[in-house]
Amino acid sequence: MNDTSAGHCAAARTGQGGAAAEGPRRSAALHRAEALRLLGTVSLGRIVFTRHALPAIHPVPHLVDDGDIVLRTHEGAALTIRDRWAGAGGVVVAYEADAIDAVTHLGWSVVVTGYCHLVTDPDALARYRRLLRPGWSRPDELPRRERPHEHVLRIRPDLVTGVRLTA
Repeated sequence: MNDTSAGHCAAARTGQGGAAAEGPRRSAALHRAEALRLLGTVSLGRIVFTRHALPAIHPVPHLVDDGDIVLRTHEGAALTIRDRWAGAGGVVVAYEADAIDAVTHLGWSVVVTGYCHLVTDPDALARYRRLLRPGWSRPDELPRRERPHEHVLRIRPDLVTGVRLTA
């Protein structure tokens, strides 16, 4: 191994110059309740859905409410349109959030898979709009001020998986 490749290997082990965690790495599966609790400790995740028969992933703010994941979006977002097409069944999505240290690569990751529905109850909508910051518009869409983030989506988790990464 030459000096350059040895340097790249060391940088990879330490997270580009930071101190790596000592000892062997371990991963442990999280129970459903712990995974949902951890998900509630962060406010940003990534929703995974199908758009034009291909997977799409967007970062969105969320909250956990009574075991469901709630997020806010705008009119015209792929998920608000798809929910109307899917009827009572909803749209199958995955949602992932994590808290993993960039240097040590230690922390946790949770993935929820389930059906996503538009929230239509006026009281629930008002409550979630107060609690959730609006999401972001994609660069090719209208400016945020011209496309209000008034829709609220609720994911009812059917499958919750999580992993804790430790040293």
